[in-house]
Amino acid sequence: MKKSVTTLDPNLPDSAVSEDIHTEGTETCRLVEKPILFFDGVCGLCNSSVDFAMIRDRKARLYYAPLQGETARELLSKQDLASVDTVIFRTADGAHCYRRSAAVVRLLWLLGFPWNLYGWLLWCVPLPIRDLGYRLIARVRYRLFGKHDTCRMPGPDERARILP
Repeated sequence: MKKSVTTLDPNLPDSAVSEDIHTEGTETCRLVEKPILFFDGVCGLCNSSVDFAMIRDRKARLYYAPLQGETARELLSKQDLASVDTVIFRTADGAHCYRRSAAVVRLLWLLGFPWNLYGWLLWCVPLPIRDLGYRLIARVRYRLFGKHDTCRMPGPDERARILP
């Protein structure tokens, strides 16, 4: 089901708008100059995925923020996404948010070679099938990878890239 489209740039053509979730920008959103990957901060799989991405994001093109943190509360509540319990990839301008498998595809594209090739392969799979696979893994992620009582603590070199 497609939600209504509201973007930061009213001149943006509908064809440039994502197929997933569309968000409304705010002054706070405009201050973030890089994309943000929102993740479940208490999920073992999600934390491992963030570690994987941070190592491969050599150019530091991405911020990371736990869904349980104040950045997620502030930005996602204004975009009607506060109750979403899934990975969310928010573009740098705040105009688009991608969730579930679409967020994973965007992340892989951003990581560069060879990971962007995996992103393109995943993108070729129809969205409903990709999201079905995502939901199946999400349903058992705590049982398979554990659930932590607290969000991950970033190391000294990661602190600037992980938002509260």
